[in-house]
Amino acid sequence: MSTEPRRDDKLPAEEIYDSHAAFDGELGDVTGARTAAEGFLGVLSRTSPPAAVEHWDDILLVVTELAANAVQYAPGRFELTMRRTLDGVHVTLGDTSTTSPAPRPFSPSKGGGGIGWYLIQTLCDEVSVVVHDHGKDVHVFLPW
Repeated sequence: MSTEPRRDDKLPAEEIYDSHAAFDGELGDVTGARTAAEGFLGVLSRTSPPAAVEHWDDILLVVTELAANAVQYAPGRFELTMRRTLDGVHVTLGDTSTTSPAPRPFSPSKGGGGIGWYLIQTLCDEVSVVVHDHGKDVHVFLPW
């Protein structure tokens, strides 16, 4: 009988990769977060290449959307943490807003926006939001 990997299973020490970066919350920090994620994935792929080519792009897109949402809706600093899990990559973005993300209607005639949270929900295996006194942390798990 096979069992599914559990999120709390431990990787061998030589396969543990993590990354942490903090940003001021300026518009250019969206690119900075994406660049930090790309660096993390580059190191990770040297010993553990993605199971499918699109996993790399999916992670970068999700990080970009999370960072853009933090810049747009949460004033001030945000932090990006990424780590390898047994079956994928865990991304956490912490920001200063205590309001949980919510889907909004997409209306191309009124300008862009409205699809980021849907993309995140679609591309990630799991999504959770933890609100605390100083903001929130959005946790997402993606395949690798």
